[in-house]
Amino acid sequence: MSTAAERAAQLELTSRLRSAYPELPDAPTPDMLDPGRIKAYWKPVHDVGGEPDAPMKYENKQYEEWEHMTYVMCEVLGWRGIWLSEERRRIGNVDVGRAQYLGLPYYGRWLIAVARVLVEKHHIGLSELSERMAEVKERYAGGLDGRKPEAEPKSEGDGAGVKRNSHAEEADGKGDPGCYAGQAGEAKFKVGDPVVVRELPVIFYTRTPEYVRGANGEIEALAYETPAAEDETWDREVKPEWMYVVKFNMAELFYGYTGTANDVISTEIPERWLESAK
Repeated sequence: MSTAAERAAQLELTSRLRSAYPELPDAPTPDMLDPGRIKAYWKPVHDVGGEPDAPMKYENKQYEEWEHMTYVMCEVLGWRGIWLSEERRRIGNVDVGRAQYLGLPYYGRWLIAVARVLVEKHHIGLSELSERMAEVKERYAGGLDGRKPEAEPKSEGDGAGVKRNSHAEEADGKGDPGCYAGQAGEAKFKVGDPVVVRELPVIFYTRTPEYVRGANGEIEALAYETPAAEDETWDREVKPEWMYVVKFNMAELFYGYTGTANDVISTEIPERWLESAK
């Protein structure tokens, strides 16, 4: 039971969570937005590479038990064919919005993604999930006190009737990306070719970072064949394409770069994102 003061305090805390530019009101009229801000609003929130002072501090910490269990749960969902790795990334890292992406722990986002995919794919009802969460919360209302949490499932089944994504069947016994070998056809580029990254419109999801779009690079290696992330994340049956490791000169790539003129950075880019720079 919460008090009126506690509810008011929570609502006040939530009201401080802002996502708009400070110079704009909430729900601005169309004439207040310029192309740059519209592009920024559309940007997938996980694509923070190249942003000034991106708030991602590296810390070598030990994972907590719930983090380990969340990882295992996500891997099991992939193994059972409930979702794809790119689908998990999208649901866990993009669909949450920028505020949650920057404000929640890494595996906290994964855990929310688990709940969302199970509800969206009709494996559990949202009301049932809410009731189960309340039940577990009540079970440990006084803290764990050395007690081991038990799942206590309501029912059990063999899973034979679970709808699996096509990728789970294609990769069975072959692995990913091994299951796509030989399906992309002849590679458009070879090692050493100069290329430029296309500036395609980006909405919803991509794995091609913004900081390389429009930049010149060089093919460093042919990686493997696979559907592009933009298609794989929606579990679409499309023709696989080549993935390339592309090398960029950092002094040319990053404005105001203060390192040496020979510093390079490499990233993986699908063929559709590349054009010849010859």
